[in-house]
Amino acid sequence: MALIEASHLSKRYGEIRAVDDVSFSVDRGEVVGFLGPNGAGKSTTMRLLAGHLRPDAGAARIAGVDVAADPVAAKSRLGYSPEGAPAYGEMTVREFLAFAADLRGLAEPTDRVRETLELCRLSDVAHQAVETLSKGYRMRVGFAQAVIHDPEALILDEPTDGLDPNQKHEVRRILKGMAERKAVIVSTHLLEEVEALCTRVILIARGKVRCDESPATLLARFPGKRLDEIFRHLTA
Repeated sequence: MALIEASHLSKRYGEIRAVDDVSFSVDRGEVVGFLGPNGAGKSTTMRLLAGHLRPDAGAARIAGVDVAADPVAAKSRLGYSPEGAPAYGEMTVREFLAFAADLRGLAEPTDRVRETLELCRLSDVAHQAVETLSKGYRMRVGFAQAVIHDPEALILDEPTDGLDPNQKHEVRRILKGMAERKAVIVSTHLLEEVEALCTRVILIARGKVRCDESPATLLARFPGKRLDEIFRHLTA
């Protein structure tokens, strides 16, 4: 059973078809890079999968649970970090993660907060207010709240956007460490992310899936071409 599944998802904003009959699935052990130019439909697809938007047609499922039909059960199996990693800035990092753990109804929230602080390398700033942190740390807090309940599926929208190379490396290290046990989608416009992290790439343009294959297979289809050249070719 796929842990993340999009089945003929479609979403319109007025006359604009942001997502147009999109279908794919992600199994345990896969890290899928979800790529596309600005306005391609990446973030809308992520919000449909996470239950933040309702589709006009089609279905999103997390661990076999229909997100629209049973949102609480589906979201209990999902960790979602939206673009920008929003949080309550006046809370300390520890308070915010404790709040997230409480919302998730965790039986041992104190232990899980401590483990998540260590996993995401946030222990040193645990007593700082979120609003006082650098962008890199704030992004890491957003990631931490997504994994606080150790979900089977992860959906991360631009998780390394704006981070410096060291911070990007740290986020990728964390993801690689947990990828074997989870299904992960990373929405990104950074081609380096695909090469460094992903086992598969889904490329979307104008709301439609243009390719769905491993990075090696994609490169083999275009001998001598770099990934950025293939990206331009498929999305032009």
